Amino acid sequence: MGLDVFVAGWRMQLQSMRNNPDWFLALILAPLQTVVFVTIFQHAGRGDLTSYGVLAPALIALWGMSLQTSGELITRERENGSLEGLLAAPGRFDLLMLGRTSVVTGLSLMAFVECWLVGWLLTGDLLVIAHPALFTAAVVVTAVAMTGWAGVMASVFVLARSARTFQNSLSYPFYVLGGVLVPVALLPEWLQPLTRLVFLSWSSDLFRDSLAAQPVEDPLLRLAAIVVLGAAGYVLSHRLLHRALRRARTTGSLAHA
Repeated sequence: MGLDVFVAGWRMQLQSMRNNPDWFLALILAPLQTVVFVTIFQHAGRGDLTSYGVLAPALIALWGMSLQTSGELITRERENGSLEGLLAAPGRFDLLMLGRTSVVTGLSLMAFVECWLVGWLLTGDLLVIAHPALFTAAVVVTAVAMTGWAGVMASVFVLARSARTFQNSLSYPFYVLGGVLVPVALLPEWLQPLTRLVFLSWSSDLFRDSLAAQPVEDPLLRLAAIVVLGAAGYVLSHRLLHRALRRARTTGSLAHA
C-alpha cells in the first residue's frame, strides 16, 4: 500500500510536469547563473574560484526546484479544492508528497551537469573532481535530505494561508545560510552556528572540498551531519502533516478564516 502511494505520487508528478516548462524554471536559469558567476570570477582574475561559480547555481537549482514544487503543489491543490480530499483519502498523504518531491529533486540534479558543461565552455577546462566517490556520496545524501525538507515546506504550506508568501522568503536567506556561493567560514562569527543547522552548509562545503586535491577532513562525519539533518526533515514533515490531517478530519476543511 505504502509503495503504491509513493509510485502514484511519482507518476502523478511526472504527468503534471509534461508540457509545462514552469516546473523547469530553475534548470533554465542555472546555466545563465553559471555564466554570471564564472564570468565575474574570471574578470576579477580569480580563476581559482571557478568551482564556486559552477557549484553555486547547481545548489540554487536544487533548493529552488524543491521549494517551488512543494509550494506550487499545495497552492494548486488548494485552488482546485482537492487538498482536503487528498488529506482525507486512505492513502498516506506524506508518501504521496514524497513521491512527487523525489521526482523533482531527482530532475534538479541535472543542474550539476548543466553547470559543469557551461563552466567547461567558458573556461576551456573541465572542472575535475579530485574525490569522485566522496562527491557522489555528497550528491546522494544531499538529494535525500532535500527531499525530506521539501516535505517540511509542503507541510508548512498546507497549514499556511498562502504558500507563495513563504516561497518568496525561503530562497536567498537559505542561499546565504547554506553557503552556496560564499563559504560559511567567511560569514560573521555570530551567524556561523546557525548555518550548521542548515544541511546545505554541510553539503556546499563538502562539495567544494571534494573538488580540491587536498585530503578532505572528517568526510564521514560531515556526511553523517547531512544525513541527520535530512532525517530531522522527514520527522518534522511527518508530524506537521499529521497535524494537518487531524485538522482536516476534525473540521472537514483546511480553509482559513
